[in-house]
Amino acid sequence: MSVPSPAAPVAPPAGPPAVTVVGIGADGWAGLAAPARRAFTEAEVLIGGPRQLALLPEDSCRGERVAWPSPLRPAVPKLLAEHAGRRIAVLASGDPMFYGIGRALGEELGPARLRVLPHPSSVSYACARLGWPVEDTDVITLVGRAPGTLVAALHEGRRLLVLSAGAGTPAQVAQLLRERGFGPSRLTVLEQLGSEHEAHATGTAADWDRPPGDALNVIAVECRRAPDALRLAATPGLPDAAYEHDGQLTKRHVRAVTLSALAPAPGELLWDVGGGSGSIAIEWMRSHRTCRAISVERDEVRADRIGRNAAALGVPGLRVVRGAAPGAMTELPSPDAVFIGGGLTAAGLLEACWAALRPGGRLVANTVTLESEALLARWYRTHGGELVKLAVSHAVPVGSFTGWRQAMPITQWSVTKPSDSGPAAPPAHDSTTPPGTSGDLT
Repeated sequence: MSVPSPAAPVAPPAGPPAVTVVGIGADGWAGLAAPARRAFTEAEVLIGGPRQLALLPEDSCRGERVAWPSPLRPAVPKLLAEHAGRRIAVLASGDPMFYGIGRALGEELGPARLRVLPHPSSVSYACARLGWPVEDTDVITLVGRAPGTLVAALHEGRRLLVLSAGAGTPAQVAQLLRERGFGPSRLTVLEQLGSEHEAHATGTAADWDRPPGDALNVIAVECRRAPDALRLAATPGLPDAAYEHDGQLTKRHVRAVTLSALAPAPGELLWDVGGGSGSIAIEWMRSHRTCRAISVERDEVRADRIGRNAAALGVPGLRVVRGAAPGAMTELPSPDAVFIGGGLTAAGLLEACWAALRPGGRLVANTVTLESEALLARWYRTHGGELVKLAVSHAVPVGSFTGWRQAMPITQWSVTKPSDSGPAAPPAHDSTTPPGTSGDLT
């Protein structure tokens, strides 16, 4: 019986990596290990922010010093091309692969041409100071992001570390917490972590009045919700009162069923066609921080409202496209899922959504009208899926007693597009519903 030979080891790439990226802390040169110091002393080009470059001694780090321009990301390929063939060392704060420049360099060069020497991150330092387990702490960055990004992470009892955008960020975070009903939350601002100038300040969001301190800071938040604040769950089906709307809102119970049918997964893109108040797109994005959504809305007032709702509920990155579908969708990236909440009988709308949908993607359409229901029935006969009717009743006073009041029933068609989707269903020939009607009709 022959014994299989062991697999040959994978040979490392020939030659040195094109770029070494080195994490450096607030303690500067003194906090670097020997390999990191050697990378800097042997480099012909040193690239970093002005604050980071100033931490390197002039006598031992003699390479050409290049400060990152602003905006940074578009400058990466140009700078690398300008210094091609030279030994390049890039300075990064803490761990370069944790919300750092390492990501951009990795995307540009590929892992084989990148050498990373990490340093403890500000998160590791902060958790060490606070006695918090890193794995039980949620991290939110506000560097280059709107403060409203924090809202989706606010839940009673959670511990958050907020990566600050500057000296003014702690006051912005305290104000946001007060506005969202989390004024009792305890804040700790940790400045210059790991350096001899490290300092901490503590208080509650409700009474935070500390002036701006050092720009290099991390904000620790122990979430405490005020008793009268609206509770926002992590699951789909937020209270209708969480939204600003004009009546064009997919109501809470139908919304939860709709998101279940759309089945969001990390990194996926949703088209929310006929956005109305934006509730479906917003709760899609709240399901995971990497979920993306585009809301298509032709009414300018509603489009503005979608933006306000998205910011208030923690997903300010929701993209709103202003225009009538399907014309407004022609240049959009292909979606992983599509929700149609209004305008089903607009000429070519279903055909355009179906054609754009990726294989394996999901399409969900809701309607309350008989005309649109007939259209969905035809598509169901052609493409299969699931056709259901949703009815919700609410208990209401009837004199001195209680009875049921039924909301308008919702017809919902949901379907997964196969790899070979076949021909599209024929277009609607019904003209009784005004074309282009939009907006969370359910």
